Amino acid sequence: MKHFTALTLSALLASAAVPAFAQEKGDFLLGLGLGWIEPDSATTTAVGRVSADGALSPTITVEYFIAKNVGIELLASLPFEHDVDLAGAGQVGEVKHLPPTLSLQYHFTNSSAFTPFVGVGVNYTYFFDEKGKGPLAGVSLDLDDSWGLALHAGADYAISEKSAVRLDVRYIDIETDVKVGGAQIGKVKIDPWVFNVAYVMKF
Repeated sequence: MKHFTALTLSALLASAAVPAFAQEKGDFLLGLGLGWIEPDSATTTAVGRVSADGALSPTITVEYFIAKNVGIELLASLPFEHDVDLAGAGQVGEVKHLPPTLSLQYHFTNSSAFTPFVGVGVNYTYFFDEKGKGPLAGVSLDLDDSWGLALHAGADYAISEKSAVRLDVRYIDIETDVKVGGAQIGKVKIDPWVFNVAYVMKF
C-alpha cells in the first residue's frame, strides 16, 4: 500500500511539473516550421490524367487570441514547387505556389503538456512561374488562382509556459483551371494534405 501511494504521489508531482501552454485573450503565437504538401489525387483532363508531386517549404504562422482558447491564425510560407506529370508522358510542367490560409481555431483546455486544437478557415492559393517541361517545353502553362475551404487539426507539446513544439495537419480544397498553349484543358483538383512541424512561441 505504501509502495502504491508513493508511486501515485510521484506521478502527481511529475504531472504537476509539466509546463502548461494555455492561451488567454490577447495572447499572440508565432510559429516557425517546415511544411510538406502532398496532393491528394490525380485529375483527368482533356489531355489525360494530370498529377503533381509533393513539396517541402519553410512555414510561418501567426495567431491572435480573440478569447480564451479561441484564436485567428494566418499560415504563410515560402513558395512550394511542384513537378506536374501527365500519365504516359512523364513530367510536362513545373509550377510554384503560395497558399496563405486564414483559420478560426479552438485550443482545448488541458492540464498536461499536450494541447490539441482544431480549426476551419479559407485558403487562397496563388500559382506563378508555371513552365512547360518535356513534351510541353516551350509551351505556355497557366494555372488560375484558387479559393477553398481549409480544415486544420494538431497538438502543441509544451517545452515551457512560453514555447511548444507543434505537429499539425491541414486538408485544403484547391481546384484550378489549367490552360496549355492558351487552350483550357479543364479543372485540376489538387486537394492537398499539408503536414507541418514547428516551434511555437507565445507573447
